[in-house]
Amino acid sequence: MRIITEAARWAIPFLLFFIPLYAHFRKVPVYETFVEGAEDGFKTAVKIIPFLIGMLVSIRIFVDSGALRFFIELCRPFFDKMGWNPDLLGIIPLAVMRPLSGSGALGVATQLIHQYGPDSFIGRLASTLQGSTDTTFFVLAVYFGSVGIKKHRYALKVGLVADAMGLFASIWIVTKVFG
Repeated sequence: MRIITEAARWAIPFLLFFIPLYAHFRKVPVYETFVEGAEDGFKTAVKIIPFLIGMLVSIRIFVDSGALRFFIELCRPFFDKMGWNPDLLGIIPLAVMRPLSGSGALGVATQLIHQYGPDSFIGRLASTLQGSTDTTFFVLAVYFGSVGIKKHRYALKVGLVADAMGLFASIWIVTKVFG
């Protein structure tokens, strides 16, 4: 175990040293290539700013307007019908935030873990949900926006279905494993 820990600690410094060294021996202009890549990265960042602003404003409006609270109450009968603990409704803000924003979802998950505890059912569920879903809208806004894809076609639908399945799978798995 100690060998793995040491290897993990030295992996990134090794790569940061080895890759430029290897490129140098392959006669690649390392610094110029780095600067060119940084310039392209800056152009991409500037290009996606409108998409990010639009997404962040939409999230804030969704939360501040009370739509999130309304959605939670809308889910209550479904949770009751499934026989799930009413405390599970606390996971809904995380399930809604996760497709929108990774950092927002991390904040919600942190809040749930502080409120319920890391070894609680909700804490474990929040951790499992974080790992089994993706930031669908962020992916569409940033990655699709950075390469100029305007028509998302089925990407949004498939991403949201995958996130919903991640939610249900997380609830099922945490219920079965941690009961």
